[in-house]
Order: sequence, then structure tokens, then C-alpha cells
Amino acid sequence: MKSAEPPPTQAEGRYASLWPRFLALAVDGLIFCALFFPITRLVKGVWLMSPADHRWVSGWFITDPLCMTFLVVMILYFVLLEGWLGVTPGKAALGLRVIGAGGGVPGLKAGALRNFLRVVDSLPTLNVLGIILILRSEEHARFGDRIAGTRVVRSR
Repeated sequence: MKSAEPPPTQAEGRYASLWPRFLALAVDGLIFCALFFPITRLVKGVWLMSPADHRWVSGWFITDPLCMTFLVVMILYFVLLEGWLGVTPGKAALGLRVIGAGGGVPGLKAGALRNFLRVVDSLPTLNVLGIILILRSEEHARFGDRIAGTRVVRSR
């Protein structure tokens, strides 16, 4: 039986820095666009929804069933793929993976925790806190990674 790989050290230089992580997220975003735009066209008759195409409760809260479905799909995409496999297609394309405290795949609990804490990393806006934490940490860890005990590493 193969033992779990030990967590990388900074000396190994395996922690993924900001730009590869950003590019991996951009690839995942393109996958969402390739899926969501055609579905939006079929369901709503438009490629890109405007405020008039949404059902609003009040103010900025979007409760349109299609948008809510897309949100759930996006959350599950990251939680399940990173939790079970340690990679999303974007991370795989950039040669990155998420590891847990023992060096293997994080598991669903850690995958969920690191992804739900993206809300904190996005503060005050445009992921400023997450970017600062990645740039200032020796392990390039954002808040969600620190709390979940995960790290993003280069796999090749």
C-alpha cells in the first residue's frame, strides 16, 4: 500500500503562488461559461442575463431559480472535486492540486470548509484579503486553506 506523500516544505518550493492559482480559477470560470451561457440561452432566450431577466426579492438579492441552480453547481464543483480528487479541471490544467494536512486529498469536510471560507477571503472586495494572505504566507495559503488545513501545491 502506498503511503501518503508528506506535506511539502517551502524549501521544496512546491506551494502554488498567486498567478497559477488565478489562472486555474480562470480556466474553471471558462468551463462554467461554456456550460451556463448555452443553458441560459435555452431557458431565458438570452446569452447573458440583465436585471430584467431575473426574479428579484428586493434590492440586490437574486432569487432566480436558474441563477440559484448555477450557484449550487459552482459550489458543488469546487467542494466535491477538490475534496474527493484534490483538483478541478482548472487546477489540473495548470499542474496544481489541493492537499490536506497529511499530504493526500483533503476530503469533503476540508474541501467544503476551504470553499465556504472564500466568502472571508473575498473581503473587503475582489478577493483582496485572500490575495494578501497568499502573497504574505510562506505556504501561499489563503484564509480558507489555513482554517481547513489545506494547501495548493504544484503537482508537476
